[in-house]
Amino acid sequence: MSAVSAEMVKQLREQTGAGMMDCKAALQEANGSMETAVEILRKKGLKDIGKRAGKTAAEGTLGVYVHAGDQVVAVVELNCETDFVARGEDFRSVARDIAMHVAAMRPAYVNIEEVPSAVLEKEKEILMEQLNEAQRAKADKILPGKIEKFYEENVLMRQPYVKDDSGKKTVKDIVDELSMKVGEKVVIRRMQRYEVGEGIQKSQANFVDEVMSMTSGH
Repeated sequence: MSAVSAEMVKQLREQTGAGMMDCKAALQEANGSMETAVEILRKKGLKDIGKRAGKTAAEGTLGVYVHAGDQVVAVVELNCETDFVARGEDFRSVARDIAMHVAAMRPAYVNIEEVPSAVLEKEKEILMEQLNEAQRAKADKILPGKIEKFYEENVLMRQPYVKDDSGKKTVKDIVDELSMKVGEKVVIRRMQRYEVGEGIQKSQANFVDEVMSMTSGH
């Protein structure tokens, strides 16, 4: 078994947010491999999250993001089990970052369960119309992938996280990681996005004014 130094434990703790003893045990099990130790901690954390599924997450914070120019605002309610965790800077920072994600990516629903059956059926109907005759014969194999794409575009928890440069993490991954770090059940309860003028059809006069201002000086 490879020796595990205090510096390795410290590095793993900073990377994962896990406790020192858990980090040391994971490194020992991984024979000093940092990558394997991270995976061990992640698996353990996901098991712990499963055990907390029945817990009540009634505390939390409102993450608020206001885009430059005050034209777009997003609010996210992020819940946890205790007020102590809710007041932590890490928890509040993640809430703000998810609000920024909502502002940028415009999800319509938080979870798949929120998607109305009528909306899903309509989406399937549209997708079927887009398939040619040969594809329709294999619709049962084609549609699941297209529905998953619909979820990725419209469901917050399924969307690729906007601040993850690798493009591999979803918002659910970010919530799960936070849950593992704080040792409590963490959920996104609700969200709202506001944009100035959203849903209002601009008048022809306003449209002309905008065009004139854009072309002035050319």
